[in-house]
Amino acid sequence: MQREFVEAPVRGVLKWIDQRLPVITWAYNELVVYPAPRNLNYWWNFGSLAGIMLTIQIVTGIVLVMHYTPHVNMAFDSVEGYIMRDVNWGWLIRYLHANGASMFFALVYIHIFRGLYYGSYKAPRELLWMIGVVILILMMATAFMGYVLPWGNMSYWAATVITNLFSAIPLVGDTLVTWLWGGFTVDNPTLQRFFSLHYLLPFVIFALVFLHILALHQVGSNNPLGIDLSKKDKIPFHPYYTIKDLFGLGVFLLVYGYFVFYAPTAFIEPVNFEPADPLKTPPHIVPEWYFLPFYAILRAITFDIFFIPAKLGGVIAMFGAIFVLFLLPWLDTSPVRSARFRPIYKQFFWILVLDVLVLGYIGGQPPEGWYVTIGQIATAYYFLHFLVILPILGKIERPLPLPKSLDEPVLGTAGAQAAK
Repeated sequence: MQREFVEAPVRGVLKWIDQRLPVITWAYNELVVYPAPRNLNYWWNFGSLAGIMLTIQIVTGIVLVMHYTPHVNMAFDSVEGYIMRDVNWGWLIRYLHANGASMFFALVYIHIFRGLYYGSYKAPRELLWMIGVVILILMMATAFMGYVLPWGNMSYWAATVITNLFSAIPLVGDTLVTWLWGGFTVDNPTLQRFFSLHYLLPFVIFALVFLHILALHQVGSNNPLGIDLSKKDKIPFHPYYTIKDLFGLGVFLLVYGYFVFYAPTAFIEPVNFEPADPLKTPPHIVPEWYFLPFYAILRAITFDIFFIPAKLGGVIAMFGAIFVLFLLPWLDTSPVRSARFRPIYKQFFWILVLDVLVLGYIGGQPPEGWYVTIGQIATAYYFLHFLVILPILGKIERPLPLPKSLDEPVLGTAGAQAAK
């Protein structure tokens, strides 16, 4: 009786709010009764995990901003001194945020490769995929600017090298670099601009994630078979996938917690524990691990191509490696989504995964000797995969028979041959 007495006014207030601003109805429809394919596997966990990680990054970032000083004379001490030693639990917030960036990129990269394997970029999900690519680009911009904020020596020189790349753009390059720097060298105006944008962009990403989810729920989730499903092949998102996501979250937090508490500096370059020094260049300037594949592509262009200078060619190749993903829904000409029914594409997919790992390794090595040659070969394959192999493969590959529903047995390669 007491419980009903308490709950009745609460329900009344919620109903009154929902009649004027239907957020409760929207949340119920999108997060509880949303019809999801009943055959989703754990590879579909990484999207929700990335959303949770984004929230953690925003919350920890807001707390860090309260104690950070965006000035070249005080930034390093405010991070390594004040936040790490004087702020209550400051070390924990800092390590949650610093390692959270790596965890966020790891989750998003797995999420992207899952989409590549199961063809989640194909019609009618082209816009969903393109919004995801925009999120990736903004993540990279945000992470780069955040890497500069501790104002360690690697931060300073990474900012100098990367921003200098824009000088390769004809006509406007030098002007653009001067605008990025806020002067004629990386200095206090640069740090303040990066600090402002690093604080702003996560909220832009959050808004794009909302649009990403909205676009997903508009057309429905893809599934491991890559087929269009009827209502009988779908189940409510809650409780079936909320439980699955919570289990995945538990496993992820164990991995995240290991780095935060037992290896908090595993992803931080030792040079970055030294204050920024314009007169002391690190022997080997490298970005964070999640930029290394693109950094390797940048350095792979060591000669002029069709009157395009090597520096400009490297910049075009680096940005082209990301922007080619926008065209993926149209570059892949196969009518079949899932690689489970594309035996030849499946092999090329795993070659691409290996190729990206090789690029990541090469990006962390000095640009000399056989590292340069391997980087050039891996870069060439990366673009061949998307611009040549996918369009041709979609025309000549003979996919396996697709089931019409989840109740129909799926034939493997041997079964398909026997059926013929």
